[in-house]
Amino acid sequence: MPGTWETKLDTPTFKGSLSLNTGLFIDGKWVDPVEGGKIDVVNPATGKVITSVAVGTGKDVDIAVEAAKKAFKSKWGFKVPGTERGRLLNKLADLIEANLDELAALESLNVGKPFTMSKMVDVKASIQVLRYYAGWADKIHGKTIETNENKFAYTRHEPYGVVGQIIPWNFPLTMLSWKIAPAVATGNCCVLKPSEITPLTALKVAGMINEAGFPPGVINIVNGYGITVGAAISAHPDIRKVAFTGSTIVGRKIQEASAKSNLKVVSLELGGKSPNVIFDDADFEQAVKWAALGIYANMGQICTAGSRIFVQEGIYDKFLAAFTQASKALQSATGDPFAATTQHGPQVSQVQFDRIMGYLDSARKDGATIHIGGERHGNEGYFIQPTIVTDCKPDMKIVREEVFGPVAAIIKFKTEEEAIEMANDTNYGLAAAVFTENNSRAVRVAHALEAGTTWVNCYNSSEIQTPFGGYKQSGFGRELGEYALETYTQVKAVHVNIGLKL
Repeated sequence: MPGTWETKLDTPTFKGSLSLNTGLFIDGKWVDPVEGGKIDVVNPATGKVITSVAVGTGKDVDIAVEAAKKAFKSKWGFKVPGTERGRLLNKLADLIEANLDELAALESLNVGKPFTMSKMVDVKASIQVLRYYAGWADKIHGKTIETNENKFAYTRHEPYGVVGQIIPWNFPLTMLSWKIAPAVATGNCCVLKPSEITPLTALKVAGMINEAGFPPGVINIVNGYGITVGAAISAHPDIRKVAFTGSTIVGRKIQEASAKSNLKVVSLELGGKSPNVIFDDADFEQAVKWAALGIYANMGQICTAGSRIFVQEGIYDKFLAAFTQASKALQSATGDPFAATTQHGPQVSQVQFDRIMGYLDSARKDGATIHIGGERHGNEGYFIQPTIVTDCKPDMKIVREEVFGPVAAIIKFKTEEEAIEMANDTNYGLAAAVFTENNSRAVRVAHALEAGTTWVNCYNSSEIQTPFGGYKQSGFGRELGEYALETYTQVKAVHVNIGLKL
């Protein structure tokens, strides 16, 4: 039978017990994988194993999909009114809130982010998302459409049925809420795969699903690797829609598998190489602070990271000096995620650590300058110093490819037109920002930047009421806000004859 993991922590920011089931959560039950198997979960701050969790395969996905199909037809979907779906989502939010500190500790232990960030950002945002879509659950409305006096026509916004969801390792709990909340609110049943690197908070929340009152099979969580569980979700003929957050390379594979199976609808939130354009007339101190948040938040492991910082020549030297000091200050606040003063933790894994270091080696070989940082921090774990790269050219890998780490490439520009051209010279289009006190320029540049989200005089400051998604190879489809309801519903037109005669 599936095991239970328990431990105690005694840290400056969290003192208490942690516990969760390490199995697969299918049809409202904890089960062992059909073919057995476990995977070690590692603490990135130490490089040591935390625990092991069950790892599923395609056979477990088959069982989960069958449970979700049964639940959709008999216990969910059209069988349950929106008010009840909303009540259950609110109940799940209440349970997460009651376990806020424990979930934050699990997130910090597993991902390496500072405990304060896990608590005040990740967990609280997840609660807000669940409550937001709980409010939408009884407001999924179609339209009546006037045609002629002999016809009554209207539309229904209907759930797909079984949806597959694959979430990344950088924001495990937040991404879980982004996926299940709108899907469940609109009447779908979910088969969700957390990252095999960071499954702990998903498993903890799975233990709350029955307590919240969801019927068995509505939400199923199957741990596993992308090449097995992820591939099975992407290709399964009974899954009608797949939502994925992760790399562009994997996104292509998911779309290809979906096309070859049953032409399932796919929404993809993929990578980014986001530009942050700072003009001479920006509020200088604010621009420096927001730029640091833009690239260093979550140790640079964020798809919207402002990794290309374009600075107008009139303030370039001044900005570089101030940004260097901000980076040094963050380096001194790097360390144990559970220390009260920590603002910057480790990268999530050895693989990610090595990947980032590889990009820095490439930058050096290409002729760029590692202005500050670029080295390991400490003697254990996967810590990398906050890093600034200068003397960058447009064709360098460090400028063109997503590093997904605390690495900022700073580039000088002269004119507004040059800045827009350089900013848009990328295959990605997830986010962008512009800093200027000129309102006309702010709006003009914000509209010209090719990105699904553009911030003006701020960075990485988003609200759950607004849509989130990408242009170009950063994906398609939208999460958050009312727009996410469209991601999980299909529109049916109904024509009722009230007077037509043949």
